[in-house]
Amino acid sequence: MAMRWTLGCDAVDPQRIAAFWADALGYVFEPGYEDPDGASIVDPDGTGPAIGFLRVPEGKTAKNRMHIDIRVAAEISGDAAERERLVRSTVARLVPAGATVVREEFYGGQFDHVVMLDPEGNEFCVA
Repeated sequence: MAMRWTLGCDAVDPQRIAAFWADALGYVFEPGYEDPDGASIVDPDGTGPAIGFLRVPEGKTAKNRMHIDIRVAAEISGDAAERERLVRSTVARLVPAGATVVREEFYGGQFDHVVMLDPEGNEFCVA
């Protein structure tokens, strides 16, 4: 049986970054967790891990050692055009929410994923 786990993250503005990730992942704020120095978001279906954000005084200074990948096209393997459409539409939705596009990645000449930054500069991928 797998362990239940929570991803813990440092943040300059926990409420803002939690709101971004809740929107990006389809999560909701965890009920009963109202704290200006922290925030927690959960999968409303109860299957994904919770993600907690705690206020720290310093900003991000180096590349992430771990990051979230948003897998919008995970179930699509044979339709490259549909897979790319799903990735690009997610990227287009996340930019106005505060994300920044860093680069697009191609493997063997084929579009694969987009590397982005969240509003606090943390790298993540949309694939």
